[in-house]
Amino acid sequence: MILVNDLKPGTTFIYEGNIYITLSTSLNKTAMRQMVVKAHAKDMRTGTIKDVVFTGGDKVEEALVDKSEMQYLYDAGDELVFMDTTTYDQIEIPKSNLEWELNFLKPNENVNITSYEGEILGISLPDKVTLRVAEAEQAVKGDTATSASKNAVLETGWQVKVPLFIEQDELIVVSTADGKYCGRA
Repeated sequence: MILVNDLKPGTTFIYEGNIYITLSTSLNKTAMRQMVVKAHAKDMRTGTIKDVVFTGGDKVEEALVDKSEMQYLYDAGDELVFMDTTTYDQIEIPKSNLEWELNFLKPNENVNITSYEGEILGISLPDKVTLRVAEAEQAVKGDTATSASKNAVLETGWQVKVPLFIEQDELIVVSTADGKYCGRA
């Protein structure tokens, strides 16, 4: 059991039958009340993010989530196939569970598969990934009245706003948290 006062970003816990990962916490202690602990957490099964409120001193069960490195092989229609690089065992994860992650996933890329007691929860991507620009709009000369950016489509199909100097077939770095352009690779 973990005291909710000790929840830190990255801590996984079980609450009301769901497995959560803590994104951030805030502690609020006023004069004549008990401490209120608000955990901004992500449900690892559904991907929804919500605020879970506890009273100071409450306890939650710690969830021991396993991470194993696997290689993304290919898209098999409704499922994605991953392979353990040491044992060569293959697993399939439903595509519906990985809708956001698909925007940044390339074949033959290594990712961490998260699981809890044999149940596969999903994959965890690195904070930033390098992707190739598949197509980019032409920059219009003098079009800098607003923020100087244009639309680009990446090799995975994800659309992103990039600066005017980015051309087709360039490698760029994209944040997997919000899907925004971070810089050239």
